[in-house]
Amino acid sequence: MMNTPKIVVLLSFAAALVSSLSAVDARPNILWIFTDDHSYQTIGAYGGRLKDITPTPNLDRLAAEGMRFDRCYVENSICAPSRAALLTGKLSHKHGKIDNKVPFNHDQQQFQKVLQTVGYQTAMVGKIHLNGKMQGFDYWEVLKGQGQYENPTFFSDEGAKSYEGYTTDIITDQALKWLDGKRDTSKPFMLMVHHKAPHRAWIPKREHIDMFEDVTIPEPDTLFDDYSTRGVAAHEQDLSIDKSMNLHRDLKLNWELFATGKNPSEHHRRIQKSLDDRFDKRREEFKRLNPQGKDLVRHKYQTYLKDYLRCIHSVDENIGRLLDYLEESGLAENTIVMYASDQGFYMGEHGWFDKRFMYEESFRTPFIVKWPGTVKAGSVNKDLVQNIDFAETFLDIAGAEIPADMQGRSVVPLLKGKTPKDWRESLYYHYYEYPGAHSVRRHEGVAGKRFKLIRFYGPDVPNGEEWELYDLKNDPSELNNLYENPEYTKRIKKMKAELDRLKVQYDVKDA
Repeated sequence: MMNTPKIVVLLSFAAALVSSLSAVDARPNILWIFTDDHSYQTIGAYGGRLKDITPTPNLDRLAAEGMRFDRCYVENSICAPSRAALLTGKLSHKHGKIDNKVPFNHDQQQFQKVLQTVGYQTAMVGKIHLNGKMQGFDYWEVLKGQGQYENPTFFSDEGAKSYEGYTTDIITDQALKWLDGKRDTSKPFMLMVHHKAPHRAWIPKREHIDMFEDVTIPEPDTLFDDYSTRGVAAHEQDLSIDKSMNLHRDLKLNWELFATGKNPSEHHRRIQKSLDDRFDKRREEFKRLNPQGKDLVRHKYQTYLKDYLRCIHSVDENIGRLLDYLEESGLAENTIVMYASDQGFYMGEHGWFDKRFMYEESFRTPFIVKWPGTVKAGSVNKDLVQNIDFAETFLDIAGAEIPADMQGRSVVPLLKGKTPKDWRESLYYHYYEYPGAHSVRRHEGVAGKRFKLIRFYGPDVPNGEEWELYDLKNDPSELNNLYENPEYTKRIKKMKAELDRLKVQYDVKDA
């Protein structure tokens, strides 16, 4: 046999390498947009009582051009654990960030580290709420801690840097700068844009302060819920609009009074300086009305919802900026755009704000995906999806191998309109942070498409545990706890068995 010249071998190898690189370059980009505490109830595309006033034309456009997930949930409804689940594809007890207090181990496996090994550029801008140096990102610039609405400080490999302006705009500015000038255009990218909004204390941009002034926000039917069938957790929480919502911090009636207490922080001083006269009209109106009792609850509700929606309006405007850039730059056709929040939020349901509970409003999160050429425009998915699935989905899109220790599943088949026969029929949930902010008792539970079983346990729970069962078909507002109803004995037994099965599957130790 005649020997093949070395130059021919080298040229053949180079051609194969170029071909391989071309295939890699053809993989889709991923733009992931994430908000903090954004309720599905305040996105027009999700309908509901607020659909006619929600300021989300760009999110609605995203849903019209992509897929809206109606049954996407979190595994632990609180900020930092949810973000750790996003990065690791694991439940809280496995990634270790069970609450907002314990540190996060950045050295553990995370999806972005895997993406880098298969040729993707990775970037994160905005809020991550996981203290320490980020790993696995070619570029990262993240808010200090919770961040603030104006004049924020960011951390990166270069250290701390402060900016002047409204944080939602600044996060988008930095993301666009990376897209338009800092990234390697020969590689596909994964860009994560994480907004601080609409986290408490819901400070609107000055230009949006008069939005909804002449609008009366519809109240939820459960604004004055009395928790008559529920246990100690619902009765003794500290997240009610009536008792927990602060007039000075949350309604901004006198932020200076709130910020100049015994130990005023620099954070509060900066906010007070930036607010100046923005809420003068509100203060005068409150003094004139002097609401009391239920009228005060209603006044708080209106003020809270309007500020929240104003913050959402800013988020949506900036989502529009990103979508427009993709179109104008020619990236839109090969870029998957995904939108989600770290958990849901109460818009006055049960008389509450905040999250933490396994009840629908905080357990469920929005999730919208546009994938040109793959996702059917205007489609809706009703399969059970969880935030532990996001990391696996990113890796699947990139063609990367999904690590065996990740606990979720890629939703790529769902995006293609095909639900696997073995797709999950139930979800596991676990909230750990008690004692803690808002005094929500520790609880775990199992949820299917119709029934939900919750077990409250631990300190300050009578006899060590209390159980609640809900039929979401007949009681979507979760007002009627059926656990003591003998007609549901078999259902309870079945769901407890499913709870035990999931705990074995996910290697959850007895709580």
